[in-house]
Amino acid sequence: MLEAVLKGCSWWRENGRAATATVVLLAVGAVSVKRYVARKNRRKRWAAVGKDLVIVHGLHKGRRTPNLSPFVLTLETYLRLAKIPYQMDYEEPFGPKGQSPWITLNGKEMGDSQLIIEMLGRRFGNDFTAKLTPEQQGAARAFHMMVTEHLAWGFRMWRWVENRGQAMLQEMPRIPLIVQLLMPLKRRKIFKSIYIQGIGRHSPEEIHGIIERDLAAISLYLGDKAFLMGSDPCEVDCALFGSLAQIMWNYPGSPYETMVKEKYPNLKEYVLRVKERLWPDWDQCLRSPK
Repeated sequence: MLEAVLKGCSWWRENGRAATATVVLLAVGAVSVKRYVARKNRRKRWAAVGKDLVIVHGLHKGRRTPNLSPFVLTLETYLRLAKIPYQMDYEEPFGPKGQSPWITLNGKEMGDSQLIIEMLGRRFGNDFTAKLTPEQQGAARAFHMMVTEHLAWGFRMWRWVENRGQAMLQEMPRIPLIVQLLMPLKRRKIFKSIYIQGIGRHSPEEIHGIIERDLAAISLYLGDKAFLMGSDPCEVDCALFGSLAQIMWNYPGSPYETMVKEKYPNLKEYVLRVKERLWPDWDQCLRSPK
């Protein structure tokens, strides 16, 4: 018996590392195969939903907004404005470009919310910006870029760096353990991108001032109009609403919440107006997905 044990120990010393590596490779392979099969099955299911039904893949709903991502909320708002049928999917929030949202349409995948909106506008004949004057089109483009390429970075700085992601976690109906464990890594990754973009090189006070000047400009241009470009909403309103709605409901205690709700009250009224017109089922949309 002792001899057999000694022989076993000797074999493990000589071959144990290779055996362990083999077991690990087999386990990783099994997990990869399982994920591949699940991914294929999801795509089969999405392809079978019917012609011209847009499946929006994005982050989960929030407690107080239908989505915690301004870009997902922007796309959903546009689909409602354009009366394009869609359904939400939360199983695979990051798509071919590693971004959220992305869509599946007739079995084809596409990423980037703005490119998606432009494509859907052409496909379904819902290009609202085309109805504007050339001057309005220029202004709409400028404000859209301000919201998505400038304000978004400042808001991201507060959410992930100043607030350390705590407000976002509080707004999630369910917080998977893996999300909590990976939060520090997520924060470091986002701060790195913000620093590379440039706005992360400023102090919080400097960033607050920069963003307030943007909000003041939007407030001034909006004035007493119903929507940014006039009496009817268009694509830029979807983007602006997607961001300002986050400030209204998902940035408690931030300086931007005070700016939108108190210092520039026409922005608050604007958000509520868009919500009333395009999200009459807002409260029902806050229910946690099954």
